[in-house]
Amino acid sequence: MATVPPRTERRRARPGSVELPVNGRLYRGTWLLVGLPLLVLAFSVARPTPLPRAFLPEFDGRATKQLAVQLATDYPNRFPGSLAAADWFRDQLRSYGLPIRTERFSAVIPGRGRVQMQDVVAEAIGRSPRTIVVIAHRDNDGSGPGANDNASGTAMLIQLARAYGAPPGLPSGALHPNHTILFVSTDGGAFGGLGAAWFAAHSPLRHDVAAVVNLDSVGGPGPIRLELDGDTARTGSGTLVETTATRVAAQIGRSPARSSILRQLVDLAFPFSLYEQAPFVAKGIGAVTLTTAGDNRPDPVTDTTDGLRADKLTQVGRSAQDLLGTLDAGLEFAQGTSSFLYLGSRLIRGWAIELVLIACLLPFLAAAVDLFARCRRRRIPLAPALRALRSRLGFWVWVLGLFELFRLLGAWPDGAARPVSPRSTAATDWPARMLLVLALFAFAGWLTTRERLLPRRTVTPEEELAGHTAALLALGALAMLVVATNPFALLLLLPSLHAWLWLPQVRRTAAALRLAVLALGFAGPVLLVGEFAGRYGLGWDALWYLAELRAVGYIPFIVMPFLVVWLAGGAQLSALAARRYAPYPDAAEVPPQGPARRVLRRAYLAMRDRRRRGPDEVPEALES
Repeated sequence: MATVPPRTERRRARPGSVELPVNGRLYRGTWLLVGLPLLVLAFSVARPTPLPRAFLPEFDGRATKQLAVQLATDYPNRFPGSLAAADWFRDQLRSYGLPIRTERFSAVIPGRGRVQMQDVVAEAIGRSPRTIVVIAHRDNDGSGPGANDNASGTAMLIQLARAYGAPPGLPSGALHPNHTILFVSTDGGAFGGLGAAWFAAHSPLRHDVAAVVNLDSVGGPGPIRLELDGDTARTGSGTLVETTATRVAAQIGRSPARSSILRQLVDLAFPFSLYEQAPFVAKGIGAVTLTTAGDNRPDPVTDTTDGLRADKLTQVGRSAQDLLGTLDAGLEFAQGTSSFLYLGSRLIRGWAIELVLIACLLPFLAAAVDLFARCRRRRIPLAPALRALRSRLGFWVWVLGLFELFRLLGAWPDGAARPVSPRSTAATDWPARMLLVLALFAFAGWLTTRERLLPRRTVTPEEELAGHTAALLALGALAMLVVATNPFALLLLLPSLHAWLWLPQVRRTAAALRLAVLALGFAGPVLLVGEFAGRYGLGWDALWYLAELRAVGYIPFIVMPFLVVWLAGGAQLSALAARRYAPYPDAAEVPPQGPARRVLRRAYLAMRDRRRRGPDEVPEALES
């Protein structure tokens, strides 16, 4: 009777071994530390108290609509610098006895060059030096009448200002404010809030500003919304925001719309806004925008006077008028900025959110340091893996350094350090030739770098583990730098950290699983690009738009070194997941010269041999 040979059982990897190096128990246990910040966050939820209402005369929405129709009809092309639109604004207020001043400035608009512009300021002088500013941009991009964006806001600004003045010869019913109120018609608002940014940074009247109310696209059919985001990870004070929401709710019977929780988090992680409250918030001045448009402004071509609604102008106008009177009576309670996440009428304080995000970083740091300790205990050398990471860092420094060099040389559309209009050519027309030149230089850098990174032999499991550890330690150091600059940005980095931490654990599994874990780590950048693609109607142009924001200087330079480290770490982990990783080789494993030096040396030797042979000699290789 034939005997059956015993079945060979596959050896199961032991936790903590080279095959399963990540300490899952430590990782899971460290998540318990997140509980305390979550508890603190729960107790930080508060409901700010709105200021009491100040009763003012009724606001005339029909008259506001007539003014908006007149501006959009008589001056449909109000490109920044339009003198006719500025003169029209002055004429509407000239007879009301309000002092009017003009503040001229210039700025570079991407794709249009330097443009001379002007802000027009009407002043209602109060007893207190503290100032309330009401702003509305009067310009458009010149492609349509811009009835809602922003003839409606300009008309409402005029109507609000008229309540504080009176034509000569008529009985005076003017309001007398406690605080000075500035009614500012800004220029360049359609191209990133140029006029508002100039006023916040350079106007002689900026020093005593305590609160700002921005009116933008206030006569459309959409719901009334509040825009709160700034150029930094801050918003206006909770009292200012809640008072504004309460004044709107008194007119429409419900709270105004706001961004979703996820979008608020993204806006804190990557501060950005097309509306003109943003530069004031960055200066520490509480500011809020009233609008009926979405995150992206209405299309000027289809934004005609037929779409203006008198009832919506009445609702927003009364809300703005009540808000103005309320702030005038209790301005000291609504000053300043902070970081908040708004949940309906409640808010979560920004520092509590930062604590939770930092706590979510701890499990990764604990597991990554433990992984490093395991390599040290097993005497696994990390130097070759760190040198391989250094080479990848060098490549990405080369690529992003070229981008910065091209920026200095004027290869990309230049402009003021403000958000680029999503509908402008600078945002949607990729400079294909210069990008091709950049790609060619980047390819040359890759040819030079890859010589030291090509697999030339079988890589041992210990060397793979060293490669993972080096990349994860670099990402951990990056996370600590992010905490020191903007902890909210961890929202975009945490998916990479927690997903890629498990790549050493799954490196012996099927390729589909490894690539799925790798792809999960890109969730943060994909979320950011997707927000720009959807919210601002950019689609695939969102990639170039983000690059253009850096080209004009809106994205600060500090982001570029952070991006270099993340790309280098991601590239090394991608090579490991694709089984194309190799540690930095010893001197005996590669040719003595790199690819660039070898090409130059071959060209030099060929020219030298040709000079020695003379023009009539036939090379021996050809004779044979």
